[in-house]
Amino acid sequence: MSSKQNLEKRRDDIGFWDRKRGTIHTRKGGFVISKGTVYSHGYRLLEELMGKITYFQLLILNATSRLPERPVADWLEASVFCVSYPDARIWCNHIGSLGGAMQATPIAANCAGLLATDSRLYGPLSVVNSAKFITEALSLKKTGMGVEEIVETLPRRRPDGTLMIPGFNRPIVSGDERIPLLEKLTQALGFEAGTHLSLAYGIEAILSKKYNEYMNSGGYRAAFLSDQGFSCQEIYRMLSINMTAGITACYSEAADQPGESFFPLRC
Repeated sequence: MSSKQNLEKRRDDIGFWDRKRGTIHTRKGGFVISKGTVYSHGYRLLEELMGKITYFQLLILNATSRLPERPVADWLEASVFCVSYPDARIWCNHIGSLGGAMQATPIAANCAGLLATDSRLYGPLSVVNSAKFITEALSLKKTGMGVEEIVETLPRRRPDGTLMIPGFNRPIVSGDERIPLLEKLTQALGFEAGTHLSLAYGIEAILSKKYNEYMNSGGYRAAFLSDQGFSCQEIYRMLSINMTAGITACYSEAADQPGESFFPLRC
């Protein structure tokens, strides 16, 4: 049977959707009303998990269907501080401030701000792209390609010839003040550099010498989480709301001021 015939057969087969019509199918869990019990990935949410695991353990469980060890969840929670700057100049926080100035609800302002984090330049997607890069780079290294060759062949380049390497570029400044603190956190929780993070250091050594570029916190987070066995899509899901603290700070400050006092315009 040709590929075209296979495609037509799949189009004609509506049994998959028929089986789901009128019924919600889930592997995640749910509320069993007759028993008064809520299940989450095989655990009883209230009786077995509440008060016994952290919120970030629950977040990772819901994102990946795997309950992580406490140090992994604690690392992820602490790393969120790296993107929780209460600075209204940051794009997503700026939107939070505008929401506060317009007296929007906290949820509306946070949702709008979070939408602005869905960007290739910063936010969760930038970490995902960094994870994709370091994962692909590690695959090439395992085939025998040298780190310097990886640096020169794998990344894309801008029109001016400079490298575009997710996780190793940062606008405005060179270097990242958060890396030493992330390293200290990693060591304090008992983690060692895995294959992804070790390769990231190797790439940084070449970039710093040849291009004055250094690993940024997104690149570090991506390499560390990849070493913990998380896929790119799982990382995306876990980090999807990790910038709400900064948004909330800027929203709250603007909302507590007289209306429309954040960057007012004359008319």
